Amino acid sequence: MILRKTDKYIVTDPEICHGKPTFKGTRIMVYLVLEMLGAGASIREIQKAYPSINRNHIKSALDLAVRLTGKSRVRI
Repeated sequence: MILRKTDKYIVTDPEICHGKPTFKGTRIMVYLVLEMLGAGASIREIQKAYPSINRNHIKSALDLAVRLTGKSRVRI
């Protein structure tokens, strides 16, 4: 098993969710949270949908998107 820690909250593991980035200790894929943000969901709505993640997880998802796209940091 190859576990790659992206940051404190996000990991990738080829054995979990086909290697897509997930929040550490969960099977919640990061892109699901990013899609919710893109659709206009609030942090509270995301936390209601995924109670095991917190504001720091969501910030890490945004930071990962920033790193992957080479854009400026996003503040929440």
